[in-house]
Amino acid sequence: MSLFKARDWWSTILGEKEEFDQGCLCVADVDNSGSGQDKVIVGSYKGYLRIFNPHPVKPGDEVQPEDLLLEVQLREPILQVEVGKFVFGTEGLHLAVLHCRKLCVYAVSGTQGNVEHGNQYQIKLMYEHNLQRTACNMTYGPFGGVKGRDLICIQSMDGMLMLFEQESYAFGRFLPGFLLPGPLAYSSRTDSFITVSSCQQVESYKDLKGVIVTLSDDGHLQCSYLGTDPSLFQAPKVDSREINYEEMNAEMKELQKIIREATKTQDILPESEKQRDITVTAEVSADLDEESQAIDSEVKAGAVPSVTVKITIQSRVTAQKPSLAVCVQAPLAVTCDQFVFDDLEPDSSETVVLSVFLKENCSPPELEGICIVSYNTPTELNPEGIPRVSQCSFSLPLKLVCFPAQPSKAANHKLTIDTNKPPISFVTIFPDFVDPCEGDQANALGFQFLTGSKATLLASKTSQRYRIQSDQLEDLWLVTKELIHRLEEHFKKQNCKDFACTFSGSIPLQEYFELIDQHFELRLNAEKYQELLSERAVQFRAIERRLLTRFKDKTPAPLQHLDTLLEGTFREVIALADAAEENQANMFQAFAKLKSATHLVIMLISLWQKLSHDQVAILEATFLPLAEDTQELGWEETVDAAVSYLLRTCLSKSSKEQALTLSSQLSMPKDTSRLKKNITLFCDRLAKGGRLSLSTDSATQQAAVMPGGCATIPESDLEERTVIPGSTAMFANHGQTTKQKSKPDLSEDAAEETKSHEL
Repeated sequence: MSLFKARDWWSTILGEKEEFDQGCLCVADVDNSGSGQDKVIVGSYKGYLRIFNPHPVKPGDEVQPEDLLLEVQLREPILQVEVGKFVFGTEGLHLAVLHCRKLCVYAVSGTQGNVEHGNQYQIKLMYEHNLQRTACNMTYGPFGGVKGRDLICIQSMDGMLMLFEQESYAFGRFLPGFLLPGPLAYSSRTDSFITVSSCQQVESYKDLKGVIVTLSDDGHLQCSYLGTDPSLFQAPKVDSREINYEEMNAEMKELQKIIREATKTQDILPESEKQRDITVTAEVSADLDEESQAIDSEVKAGAVPSVTVKITIQSRVTAQKPSLAVCVQAPLAVTCDQFVFDDLEPDSSETVVLSVFLKENCSPPELEGICIVSYNTPTELNPEGIPRVSQCSFSLPLKLVCFPAQPSKAANHKLTIDTNKPPISFVTIFPDFVDPCEGDQANALGFQFLTGSKATLLASKTSQRYRIQSDQLEDLWLVTKELIHRLEEHFKKQNCKDFACTFSGSIPLQEYFELIDQHFELRLNAEKYQELLSERAVQFRAIERRLLTRFKDKTPAPLQHLDTLLEGTFREVIALADAAEENQANMFQAFAKLKSATHLVIMLISLWQKLSHDQVAILEATFLPLAEDTQELGWEETVDAAVSYLLRTCLSKSSKEQALTLSSQLSMPKDTSRLKKNITLFCDRLAKGGRLSLSTDSATQQAAVMPGGCATIPESDLEERTVIPGSTAMFANHGQTTKQKSKPDLSEDAAEETKSHEL
């Protein structure tokens, strides 16, 4: 018989007809008062959470009102309450409340009142975990020997241990041979979980150590760990001896000689020698294929033509692992773009034949392709071979994307190219588009593109001018380029070295800006579709999780139309995906049109300002920086950055502009107003005598004004509006057009009254 008995010190009755279990009671300094005084935390199956601070005047006194610090009713039954270091970043104590399908962690805090009974306590939810399985009980502790924090382990009704590392779910494991849940406790001494099985046996489980388990396709199962193998090498003992500097100097000279010889004769060859190792040539057939080789073409035309390209690889040395890649820019495509060959012996060759055709339903901005051969050449010091590359380019015929048609008298867009030589008959320079029976009388040509649009080429009978016109600005590019190229080739064959083409009209910037706006609007639509798809995907996964939870429950609840909501969300995701795919196709076509119009603008500026090849290269690098357009890096922001750089360097007006710094990060703009303003200012600086160069010295820029059709705009509010002589409109008034008188030196079709395109 013991001398000690449990005597009443403080007691109270909790609620009415409430039920409690062994896990509903906890004692701890839950409000982190600092005094070390513990509080009594009680939870009930009715969802009431109470926190008491007993302090009777004398043993056996009844409960006082101030003893109850907090009483709140949670919406779900409380299975267990525990207090520990459950919040990341702090070692303060927090309250963990376990519900049937939820674990909540609260912070308990008190506010000092101004009167005796004025202290106020409240709880704040720090985080919660929605449980996929019905919970039974939980335990906590520094699992794995962690310092300064506690982890929580919850046992479900079907025997699964779920471990939570504060705000994150770590992993779960099923107990072997499980039938009914038993009590669960954590032993920090052995770092293990202790429970009692249905066989009334005490079981202890330790955490698994981290290993990597891999299974190969041939059935090799392996467990690995991340670490390093111990080094078995032991550095030999260094013999102390005197250094012979003469021997070291002789050895160094010998090594340098070997390096020079290897560098000179084997590893780094002169450019001319590298080109002679392997020569790749591409020969484009003069005629289209009799039987088209077009595969899966989306062009709506009745018959899509193709042209054969014959590629020959000639090797004068041993070439290991040679491979050939043939590249053409979309919307063009090839029947086969990759070829792999066996090793080539010296003075051997390989030949492949392929066909090129128009695959997408839009005109290509370029009719060119490139062949790239990669191979290895073995040397004495490198038997595996040194990587080498050889390449060549080829041009495709214009008739691959268009065919002869009836010329059109009316068109929305027109431009005139001036030359310094008499006009050449189209029978001479366009024999593949003119019927020979027309003779020298053919001064008008019609081009029908496979996509459906048309272009017309007119030649003056008396002057030295050619006019190109079409309803679409981008359709002028290929015909204009082909005209200038064929004229240059014609006069080159006649040994005429002073032939030149010029352009004195107005650069069609307003129409160019419309294509920019169309492309940018599609990019904005793509961004909106991506956001909507992301939102609907999140909604779909959330509904799917709820449905799976209900299906896995042993006593499933009604679906409450979740299946209907899931089906509706799925249809929305599919519809948005289809719309995004259609917008992507439209954006591809808009970018192809934009590139064609950009090529045309570059050509017109070069003819207008008589730019050199280096200056044209700067223009192309500025306005055509991307082969493909993406949401991450688009054409608008890239061109805007490049044009801004030129305006602040070679085209700057003062050193103050040169001192301005550009943003180092490119991002999609909100609109195209800044880009269009910079392009307009760029043309204005060129009209005032600015010259393109990689030098930033703006003091050397010429101030002379070039004659021709380009009007200026004010670069600041203080600058006076001026008009360049020979221009037809001011920059600030893009919408106005003027009419030119009919010129008697043009043909009858070309003598039609035309509208000038504003710059």
